[in-house]
Amino acid sequence: MHFVPFDKFLPLFHISLNIITFASHLRTKTSMIKIILRIVGTVSLILGIIGIALPVLPTTPFLLLTAYCYLKSAPAWHKRLLESKHFGPYIKNFQENKCIPVRIKVYSISMLWITICISCIFVSILWVRLLLLGIAVGVTWHILSYPSQPKR
Repeated sequence: MHFVPFDKFLPLFHISLNIITFASHLRTKTSMIKIILRIVGTVSLILGIIGIALPVLPTTPFLLLTAYCYLKSAPAWHKRLLESKHFGPYIKNFQENKCIPVRIKVYSISMLWITICISCIFVSILWVRLLLLGIAVGVTWHILSYPSQPKR
């Protein structure tokens, strides 16, 4: 009986061990990316929710970022977000039509300017007032730059 020396198999064993280690590293890296995307998506969702009440924060970009992050990291979370009665229609409408309903435009711009004007009353520093007004003008322009949703 002829035996092959063990040292002849060592290079093959080493190569297969490297492949297994690399595959494990990729799985770990992918899961870390998914965890980071879930965290970013959740923070974005929280900012979007705050943006509903605080007109200086835009709601739509945060909700769209949340939808993207959840789509890439947690499809079940993405599905749940789109099925949500509060956020689902908002996200679907914007993704499909790239437009904002007139009612939402009026509400957003009104709340924005009311909040900014009240802030300007309480702020005595001129450059801060100008900054607030500049932000309000920019956000108003951004909202108005999207077409209005046609009547159905």
